[in-house]
Amino acid sequence: MLDLINVSYDTQIPNNVGLSSDRRVLKALEKWHPGYINWWKGLIPQNFQESLVYLRTAISVDPKGWAKFGYVKMPEYRWGVLLAPQVEDRRIPCGEHVGEPAWQEVPGEYRALMRRLIVIQGDTEPASVEQQKFLALSAPSLYDMRNLFQVNVEEGRHLWAMVYLLHKYFGADGREEADELLLRQSGSDEKPRMLGAFNEETPDWLSFFMFTYFTDRDGKMQLEALAQSGFDPLSRTCRFMLTEEAHHMFVGETGVGRTIQRTCEAMNAAGITDPYDINAVRALGVIDLPTIQKKLNLHYTLSLDLFGQEVSTNAANAFNAGIKGRYQEHKLEDDHKLTNDTYPVAEYLDGKILLKDAPALTAVNMRLRDDYTKDAAGGVGRWNAIIKKHNIEFALALPHEGFHRQIGIFNEAPITPDGNVISRDEWDAQRDQWLPSKADGDYIASLMKPVSEPGQYAGWIAPPRVGIDNKPGDFEYVQLHMA
Repeated sequence: MLDLINVSYDTQIPNNVGLSSDRRVLKALEKWHPGYINWWKGLIPQNFQESLVYLRTAISVDPKGWAKFGYVKMPEYRWGVLLAPQVEDRRIPCGEHVGEPAWQEVPGEYRALMRRLIVIQGDTEPASVEQQKFLALSAPSLYDMRNLFQVNVEEGRHLWAMVYLLHKYFGADGREEADELLLRQSGSDEKPRMLGAFNEETPDWLSFFMFTYFTDRDGKMQLEALAQSGFDPLSRTCRFMLTEEAHHMFVGETGVGRTIQRTCEAMNAAGITDPYDINAVRALGVIDLPTIQKKLNLHYTLSLDLFGQEVSTNAANAFNAGIKGRYQEHKLEDDHKLTNDTYPVAEYLDGKILLKDAPALTAVNMRLRDDYTKDAAGGVGRWNAIIKKHNIEFALALPHEGFHRQIGIFNEAPITPDGNVISRDEWDAQRDQWLPSKADGDYIASLMKPVSEPGQYAGWIAPPRVGIDNKPGDFEYVQLHMA
């Protein structure tokens, strides 16, 4: 009987899925491995590949103690294939197969749809690492550099998780899709990543923090929905990925929070009370609060687009098939089939925003996005508490769902962050009030100077309240290799 809790290291690929006795899949993954390492080594400057980084590595899938910490060179990190323990007698939680035993193999009629969902999820994992590949050069501290690298190696492991499913359950088609995951590149003209937000640049650390807060939170919601899948290996894969994803959002929330704290501290020390006196605040070498709001606007709206069309037959088909559920499906009190249910969805018609009831089955994307917005609002509230604590009259806010959208009902609609409909010319004229301008980007870039002394931090960001793994403030999280 397999030990589904502890991770086996008797093959090149750590796993708890019995690869040592599954020679076909092991051989396929070992063949894929060199391409992955080549991809990884091409990501970031060589001196960081040779540096020793204090990383956590999964040694178990037991929630009470699943990781160990230690120094490792990133190319030597043990990426593994890890599934959460199997739930005995698990049943399909939604759709027309609700209540039936969960599938251990892919049903033939859902093969194409299942493969596409796995490939899309898999494609986001290396994409985010590609977007962040130059950030270590301007890290504001060794603590932050280590967090960047932790996020990166875990996104790499999440890629392995999806590649395992492709190799194990989808034959030649799966092997081809797995190879393609290493051929696409974020921002490429010829072979871009599949989703728009993953082709955007991550030019600075505030962008990275916003990305890990907002875009990784979309990842959390998608993983939560896939964790409901009637295909049990996908469900178990996503359940364990969620354990790691929590740290990525922690990096984002605390990173933005520390940026806000440093700005507020500097304003208080200088006696500046007006947060809109941008030149005076920037003269202190910190990021002004209105610019932080613009960054929030950008990353939140890009993340909303990742949910796809508000009303979607593809989403309905995935739910109805039991392949993908809703957020925390098991806590919802309905028949889990949505046959006659409705859900409110906004409509943009003749310059007006209206609310209408749509069939709940075709509005599952919209419901997931609403759950995301509620989840994202929590951190914004905590950021505002930092501002309030420093007695500064300013509050960050999530913009209206119709603002700055490229996909869905509000695609290209001229809607302000407050939800007002204006003319396209007015919107274009005011764009730089709501979204980061080139001047904003240039100013933030001017602050991105690397700090590599243990316990030291760039002047635009506050130190963390506690260290990783309870390490002291001057702990050397990255032992840099000087080429």
